[in-house]
Amino acid sequence: MNTKKYSKRLSLVLRHAPEKAGLVLGEGGWVAVDDLLTGFKNAGWGMSREMLEEIIATNDKKRFTLSPDGQRIRAAQGHSIDIVVDLDPLAPPEKLYHGTATRFLDVIMAEGLKPMSRQHVHLSLDIETATKVGQRHGKPVILTVASGRMHKQGHTFYRADNGVWLSHAIAPAFLHFG
Repeated sequence: MNTKKYSKRLSLVLRHAPEKAGLVLGEGGWVAVDDLLTGFKNAGWGMSREMLEEIIATNDKKRFTLSPDGQRIRAAQGHSIDIVVDLDPLAPPEKLYHGTATRFLDVIMAEGLKPMSRQHVHLSLDIETATKVGQRHGKPVILTVASGRMHKQGHTFYRADNGVWLSHAIAPAFLHFG
């Protein structure tokens, strides 16, 4: 079974384009599993409940969350469509990290981190994870975010189901390179 292909389709539908499977995401990005499977079938993609559960269990980035009762699913984070975030604000650790490519560094240090096409800026708890993220975009560079100081100044942080920290735009004053 090609779970990678189906994982990408799940990301597309649950993060960016639910209409591709005839779906509308509810609060927090949740959708009924039965509706998702029907939507995939109607789109000609077909997916069994067992395949869906395998993708959720084996996805290395833990991109998908199944509700405790197993009846709903959502993407943990990374939405480019507007959803009502149902995560509770949390106090972050003193430092978080953001991985990006070196070619973006000058703009980021001048303008700060912006969500771009996403709802939030994604931050990592450790340098290793941030490095992996940065490598996807080119030669990686890691920025340290003064998240504790930001929080003390009234900025809001959330932690997604998969442990990724989320915030809105981050001003250059809260970023450190090197």
